[in-house]
Amino acid sequence: MKLKFGTSLVEPEVRWIEELRDVACDMGWMENVPNIEVYYMYRDLYLTLEHKDTIAEHQLRYDITVIPPLKMGLEYVKTLGHYHPHITPGSPYTYPELYEVLEGEAHYLLQRPANGRLDCIADALIVRARKGDKVVVPPNYGHVTINPSEKPLKMANWVCRSFKSVYEPYKLLHGGVYYELVRGKFVPNRWYADQPDIRVRSPIEVPELELVREKPMYDLIGEISLLEYLVVPQNYDWFFNRLYE
Repeated sequence: MKLKFGTSLVEPEVRWIEELRDVACDMGWMENVPNIEVYYMYRDLYLTLEHKDTIAEHQLRYDITVIPPLKMGLEYVKTLGHYHPHITPGSPYTYPELYEVLEGEAHYLLQRPANGRLDCIADALIVRARKGDKVVVPPNYGHVTINPSEKPLKMANWVCRSFKSVYEPYKLLHGGVYYELVRGKFVPNRWYADQPDIRVRSPIEVPELELVREKPMYDLIGEISLLEYLVVPQNYDWFFNRLYE
């Protein structure tokens, strides 16, 4: 499924249902479904060559993901889930990420491991977002995106371009710390040794960083220094510490 972005038609990277087998809640459903396309990822987008250069110079990347509606048996369709690596070896910070819902609605399941134990989660929260909402994945959190509706979810993200996402912990632990079932119930994933109560939070607005519903996230290309926290998060504790309190 090609995406029109500006004057370009962009080919996606496709995530197939077989790739989600390890993170699914309803394995009975998985055993009987053909290997269908689940969602589409359009990486490193830009409207002009000038924008391309500006984005690269600031070590950033702008992507779009489209997740059509689907019920994976007992649970809503979701992304595979991943963590980000540390900004440097030994640093206490992993890379953050910024999302915007362009169409539909999304539930972002964020989780922070405790003391380096990926099977022990210190904090888990769900952020419910609709069109125009911005959601920040803070340093040291992994995340899964869920489409809980009957409509396609289209979302964009800004992220540092200097790393690759880490999927293996989600595969080894069979998904996130919770599964969201189709009736909106969250059930704990038994593969985790420790599961905190899940917190429910709203999307953030931070006017001083132009993170407001009325401003499309791509427009930050004109004030791209405001996205510096995605590359050097260690300088932005004042920002991350106020998220989802």
